[in-house]
Amino acid sequence: MSRRLLGYSVPLALLLGATLTAPAAATGQYTVSALKFTVQAGGRTCTIDADLYRPSGVGRAPAVLTTNGFGGSKSDGSTDATAKAFAQRGYVSLAYSGLGFGESGCLISLDDPRIDGVAASALVDFLGGRRAADDGTKADFVTLDGPGDPRVGMIGGSYGGAIQLATAAVDRRVDALVPMITWNDLAYALDPNNTRSAVPGAFKWQWSNGFYLIGEGRPLTQANLDPSRINSLGCLHFVTKACDTVRTLNSGSYPADRTKELLDYSHSVSPVSYLSRVKAPTLLVQGQADSLFNLNEATATYKRLKAQGTTAKMIWQSWGHSGGITDPAAGELNFAQGNLETSYVGRRILAWFDRYLHRQKNVDTGPAFAYYRDWITDPNHTYATADRVPAPSRSLYLSGDGKLVDNSRKVRRGSQSYSNRLVPTSHSESSLAGIVGLPDPAPYDTEGTYAGWTSAPLSRTLDVVGAPKVTLKVSSAEAERTQDSGDAADRLVLFAKIYDMAPDGTKTLAHRLVAPVRVPDVRKPFTVTLPGVVHRYEKGHRLQFVIAASDDAYFGNRGIKPVTVAAATGRTGVLELPVAGR
Repeated sequence: MSRRLLGYSVPLALLLGATLTAPAAATGQYTVSALKFTVQAGGRTCTIDADLYRPSGVGRAPAVLTTNGFGGSKSDGSTDATAKAFAQRGYVSLAYSGLGFGESGCLISLDDPRIDGVAASALVDFLGGRRAADDGTKADFVTLDGPGDPRVGMIGGSYGGAIQLATAAVDRRVDALVPMITWNDLAYALDPNNTRSAVPGAFKWQWSNGFYLIGEGRPLTQANLDPSRINSLGCLHFVTKACDTVRTLNSGSYPADRTKELLDYSHSVSPVSYLSRVKAPTLLVQGQADSLFNLNEATATYKRLKAQGTTAKMIWQSWGHSGGITDPAAGELNFAQGNLETSYVGRRILAWFDRYLHRQKNVDTGPAFAYYRDWITDPNHTYATADRVPAPSRSLYLSGDGKLVDNSRKVRRGSQSYSNRLVPTSHSESSLAGIVGLPDPAPYDTEGTYAGWTSAPLSRTLDVVGAPKVTLKVSSAEAERTQDSGDAADRLVLFAKIYDMAPDGTKTLAHRLVAPVRVPDVRKPFTVTLPGVVHRYEKGHRLQFVIAASDDAYFGNRGIKPVTVAAATGRTGVLELPVAGR
């Protein structure tokens, strides 16, 4: 399945002017009305373009609000199909083009609750009867919980996922959320550092610049833009701080003042900064095939919501930004097919809205946590469930002889050394390869530019579910000399990953996921949390843990920084795996 740059709801065809159609999966009839709303957002007056889907033969009914992924509109394949699917099932559906996209005005502001959230709240006003559309249309057919308080849920993916949390943070009238394949913290998503630190990470340049170019290239895909969508020559269609952030990341430099501005802004437009205000019951659906917003993003959101008492459950489905969106695996949710009743995730979503929109208190909304298993061939039994996300439970040790051993007493004294080069020498993925129809080479590492530790063949299958962790201590005289320069870019960068090695030597990197790390201080140990995975290592296979000097999907080291990783009994790296079914 080809990857896509723009988010769950935006195939490349839409950028070229094509329109996708979706077959109806239910027989309910509905009418569709195009509406416009004039709103104040971010200090600008702009228009929101929306379609209202009203089910036929129904009195007052709960409403579902949905919007597009980055670069899409109310009319793209999945947004339109989602609105139809719920209208066919008796919900009032309101699909709209997010600010800066489609025919809606204003600048692209990255789902900022102070801008995008406020704009969406104006649509909740409409659904609650507090305001009319620009043509005078009033929504006097939505179930109300009180004057001006509509019974309304939200659903959507990627950019259309974060907007739900942003809206709920500024408007308590939202009753239920289903954010799919979205982010918790843009600082982590676009510049990840997988060790706990205030130091920025490694710039995910392919994904980030792809989004930026799509946003700035609006005139190429849509003529006669609303004047409210024009910023300035220096930053055409984004809010200025978004452009400044991308420029800082592309500079490859992280001086303290610019780094603080970058992190402060990225956090401010991310759920991580405002989840404390989200009280609506939230069903998080995240994709395993996703190098843009990996499973750790949803896990962080889930844990925060649960800790503060907000009702939340989480599903790890198969598809995400890196695969399966337009052609999901058998039995997986496919909005284009409208298979809500016949897919596990679809049934969970329907139950969620039945419980919190129809207020059917006897509806079972399912387990706290569920995850798709790609090694199960029966599409009716691909999901396993649990009451929590598995924590690391099995430890392997990095031995000085290059082995990954299951007991610390087996560790041998020794070391491995590697060095980066001036160009990347390791490959995990070409983030944009699927967008332009190009093949993506298998992951690889170049000899001399990585260190690796390999386990013995497994005596039985090993199911890893969750985010592995590794505690490391590395040495680098050059990094130690430069790391206190005042520019975080002078700190050591490395990339941690786990390969699945078949008996014939073939290596697989699960969903091509790696953990970029900018080491805060090479004089001290540090712990890396790898991206979450659901992966079965078959009997007879081996695990290989690798630290690579570079990865061509990310910015890496500034200057040459040789690294040594030493091991001795009682003093070595430890890899911890969250193993299911122990």
